[in-house]
Amino acid sequence: MPFALIFISGGAILALELLASRIMTPYFGVSLFIWTGILSITLVSLAFGYWWGGRLAGGAKAPTPQRLALLFAIMPALAGIAIVAACLVYPYAFHPLARWSLVGGAFAACLILLLLPLIATSAMNPLLVALLLQRQKSGSQGDAGSGLVFFVSTLGSVAGVLVTAFGLIPYISNYTATLMVALLLGVLSLVAASSGLPMVRKGLVNGCAVIAIISAGLLAWQGDRYTGRQGPLAFSGALWQVEAVHSSLFGTVKVLRSDKDSDGKFLRLYFHDGLIQNTVDSNQRSVSFYTYALEALARAYQPQPQQVLMLGLGAGIVPTRFAATGSKVEVVEIDPSSVEVATRYFGFDARRVTTHEADARTYVGQCTPRHDVVLVDLFHGDGTPDYLITREFFSDLKRCLKPGGVAVFNTFADVEDPRAYSHLLATLTSELPHAALYRPDWPGARRLNSFLVASASPLQAPQRVTMSDVPERHTATLWDMLANPRIVGGELTAGGKIIHDAWNAAALDIAASQAGFRKGVLDNAPPALLMN
Repeated sequence: MPFALIFISGGAILALELLASRIMTPYFGVSLFIWTGILSITLVSLAFGYWWGGRLAGGAKAPTPQRLALLFAIMPALAGIAIVAACLVYPYAFHPLARWSLVGGAFAACLILLLLPLIATSAMNPLLVALLLQRQKSGSQGDAGSGLVFFVSTLGSVAGVLVTAFGLIPYISNYTATLMVALLLGVLSLVAASSGLPMVRKGLVNGCAVIAIISAGLLAWQGDRYTGRQGPLAFSGALWQVEAVHSSLFGTVKVLRSDKDSDGKFLRLYFHDGLIQNTVDSNQRSVSFYTYALEALARAYQPQPQQVLMLGLGAGIVPTRFAATGSKVEVVEIDPSSVEVATRYFGFDARRVTTHEADARTYVGQCTPRHDVVLVDLFHGDGTPDYLITREFFSDLKRCLKPGGVAVFNTFADVEDPRAYSHLLATLTSELPHAALYRPDWPGARRLNSFLVASASPLQAPQRVTMSDVPERHTATLWDMLANPRIVGGELTAGGKIIHDAWNAAALDIAASQAGFRKGVLDNAPPALLMN
């Protein structure tokens, strides 16, 4: 029984660490800084837990076996209570912490989520070693079973990661999954107290276990009411209700629906871990500028594309529009929930588009030069993942294009601090040397959608584009943008470092830029919406 408890508590440690990364992403983003906080606080917590457990088990007055059993049995319940307390605090604490400092706030958030539960669960290991040592006969040699204890605990951690990743995250919210870990830890203490393990003060163990179980269950049951995460939410000039939530290994997608106006019309919004992927009206027509910009730029350089490849599905608006005009369209999307959401809520017709469930990097590595246009709209967290902006990726992408074919990118740029963007441009043009930058004129905006058209061969003069269904609010901006390309050259790439798979010399600049983007999300999105 003690080894079973160690196995399961080891699983709880890694389950909580994995869930913490998911919980923190909408508030703090996905960056080098955030993972530094998670990993360092995890290791510090484990170190203190091992030290504390050793102190409890040793010292000048070593406790009796019955007291050791009490300490060992009560630790899971204490960890469960600490997790419940964290779930009461974090929905209201993480948003102000992130607005205070993404780096310092991330460390503080990790302390809230991880410190006490991990100290309590990791203290069980030295306590069990002490129990085993006291059971051995006097004068015995060896490690007193410590190797076996840490072996079983580590195997439990592996099991915890697998169960959390494939059994919890795709099916229930991170909030509920975390509370389920707390409830499980409470059950472990109940099991320990009811076993044949001799211990003092079993009533204390049972009491703490019951508190952990009941409080975790109640908070999971009333979580929506306590946090207000289902709405109504004031956001982007409207009131929204959460229409659907889809979780997967790649983040949490929320579908938001606005209140109907006097004409019965409404808006529907695709929200992914803090990033608005698209917004459509009640006729499923996009009202997001970037969808029309991507299509217009592709048609300006390839008026009648026969073969179109899109990396990143989102709401599926852009590939649907190309398929409707006769292009043969393929989409690469790693997240199966995106396909489901796009089909169910945003009018994506999977029968007219060939969809590949794959990582974009893997797919382009096997690509053949059959595409007139490749549309790249790849985002996760606060930007495009590093491995999708390396020279090797752009080299593979180049092989997807026919002679004269173009790649069209949707990117974000900080116009007041262009360092991170210069690295992207320098890396892109090292493989696709002929490139043009298009940027909408949005006065006062610091972080803008910035569109790139790139090719291995000289770009032809862009042709006039006719699109009659562009929303009126975007027409002037779109046509002005199309009329004012900037050739990507020395001025835009000045100071840019080429990013490679083996070495990203621009990692800190990119992380700082992504932190700026996340600050913008925090300034606009209500806290309850960020809670996933």
